[in-house]
Amino acid sequence: MTNKILALVDGSAHSRSVCLHAAWIAQRLGPSVELLHVLGRREGGAGGDLSGALQLGARTALLEQLAELDAQRAKLAQAKGRAILDDAQAILAEGAVTEVTPRLRQGDLIEAVSELEPTLRALVIGRRGEAAGFAAGHLGSNLERIIRSSKVPVFVATADYRPISRVLVAYDGGDSARTAIRRMAESAVFEGLEITLACSGSGGGDCQRKLDEAQAVLAAGGLQASTAIVSGEPDVALQKKIEAESFDLLVMGAYGHSRIRSLIIGSTTTAMLQSASIPVLLYR
Repeated sequence: MTNKILALVDGSAHSRSVCLHAAWIAQRLGPSVELLHVLGRREGGAGGDLSGALQLGARTALLEQLAELDAQRAKLAQAKGRAILDDAQAILAEGAVTEVTPRLRQGDLIEAVSELEPTLRALVIGRRGEAAGFAAGHLGSNLERIIRSSKVPVFVATADYRPISRVLVAYDGGDSARTAIRRMAESAVFEGLEITLACSGSGGGDCQRKLDEAQAVLAAGGLQASTAIVSGEPDVALQKKIEAESFDLLVMGAYGHSRIRSLIIGSTTTAMLQSASIPVLLYR
């Protein structure tokens, strides 16, 4: 099994929490951490040439100034990226993680993550990015793309970090939920944590049967878990349970349906990411 944790940092308010959660995972698993900051295609190089917007007849001196401005912006963007990575590495050091590889890339974030994914055990990303400060109720622009494309578990960090001791698992018996349970049973991350399996339903026998099956899989892996059935829409019911019982982490399967279907009928994954007040660990 690969043994690296990838932390995506962009200098937003979530970046410190991303690093601290990556350090928490690394301490429990023992892997190294890779830090990734991706510059956009335009900000990372002089490809975004403003001089192309000029009409014929513009002075040569102005063209030269604009070209120089492009080059300066590219240098500043790269310097900012390196500073973000330096700060992130210092935060990981606070968490006693010393085996760190910083990476500064230019281009598309998804492409950069895909290149590294074969070496990864998991990745950590903030719920909202640097450009999302105006939209507190929305997810980061790259978050859904990352979750849908990633083949490794995705840890979605909230802005604030706190130690994790109580875990709530949203379980519906679907393929991705069963994958989550199997991976949990195999992972040292969950050793010693208090785990509760929750199913949203009317309290019928089918819901309890699913929970009992998941509980047995965890028990076979040495993890003890309690079970609970909650009533109502999953995102609302589970958030109430999170708040009432002070859970620190929500675990669930990710995107059981196609993106087109999700656009039509909505997505439980998206709803949970938007409503949950704690970090969410997603398995595909």
